[in-house]
Amino acid sequence: MEFKKITDFIKDLFQEERVPLSVPVFMGNEKKYLNECIDTTFVSSVGQFVDRFEKDVAEYVGCKRAVVCVSGTNALHISLMLAGVERDDEVLTQPLTFIATCNALSYIGAHPVFIDVDMDTMGFSPSAMKSWLEKNAEIRKGECFNKNTGRRVKACIPMHTFGIPVKIDKLAELCAEWHIELVEDAAESIGSFYKGKHTGTFGKIGALSFNGNKTITTGGGGMMLFNDEELATYAKHITTQAKIPHRWEFKHDHIGYNYRMPNINAALGCAQLENIERYVDSKRETAHAYADFFRNDPNIQFFEEPADCRSNYWLSAVVMKDHEAQLEFLEYTNDNGVMTRPIWELMNRLPMFENCENDGLKNAIYFADRVVNLPSSVRLKK
Repeated sequence: MEFKKITDFIKDLFQEERVPLSVPVFMGNEKKYLNECIDTTFVSSVGQFVDRFEKDVAEYVGCKRAVVCVSGTNALHISLMLAGVERDDEVLTQPLTFIATCNALSYIGAHPVFIDVDMDTMGFSPSAMKSWLEKNAEIRKGECFNKNTGRRVKACIPMHTFGIPVKIDKLAELCAEWHIELVEDAAESIGSFYKGKHTGTFGKIGALSFNGNKTITTGGGGMMLFNDEELATYAKHITTQAKIPHRWEFKHDHIGYNYRMPNINAALGCAQLENIERYVDSKRETAHAYADFFRNDPNIQFFEEPADCRSNYWLSAVVMKDHEAQLEFLEYTNDNGVMTRPIWELMNRLPMFENCENDGLKNAIYFADRVVNLPSSVRLKK
């Protein structure tokens, strides 16, 4: 298919001459709630919208508690700490992810081990993880260790790429079998469900992101999802400087973090969440339009959700026939008013992580050389 025909289709789909990749939409109570923050002067980390946003998201995703943070990276950092990850531990994760996944574990001083992705999800592969564990790991006194390095393998972080759920139930089974904590990077997948259950609720803790380009946004922000009330309470405590509640005293009982989401950001989140199903429906309609458009193209495959999933299609993606076609497509579309982007550089290709252990990463390399994200903003006009 000619690239001009594709760009014309996208411009017509979004009814724009210059089409961005993914922009936020404010169509509800955002201004009303922000004005309430200003009128009451509660614009910082204390206010009704912080508590409400946590409650509303927990109810939406079906977990017991949710705790807001300043960013999704913060949420991952604290989640890994609460899962027991310590300096020089190893964390199994995928190389096909945004840098925040690896940054978060690096803050602790842990080491990533990169496991390949599945061809039907672009996410962490249970079969690849099983193969790596059987070859390289062993259980000692109830904990998993890497036989090659001698380090403890403490946690596993799958990431639901572009909102498409991984086979999270299979990963949960493997983690239980090998005594590994499961922490879900659900930064891109609010509104995505696997076998009827929301992503981020399968593991010990899940982490969401509300960055400006996400399905719903708080400007910047993140959240941890818990099914353990006690652990959630502790998370709230240490992310608010570990201050012991008191009307006037300032006493603290742990090393704490200033990861508190301001009330003004939470106000945005409350308004955004009220329309999340409309946003997801719009993104799914866009994805279906793309899928139909590329259906018979032998050189471009639209990446569709696998069975048992409802993806939010945060970012729609196509797989080009080869790396040369990927580069040509990126250049043409961006030169002609349609913003597209490649998938992230593989983590093991970055200088910070190039010496980390991996399993060959055949599928991840395939996608890195071919995947292009297409415009995926909510289409209110439609």
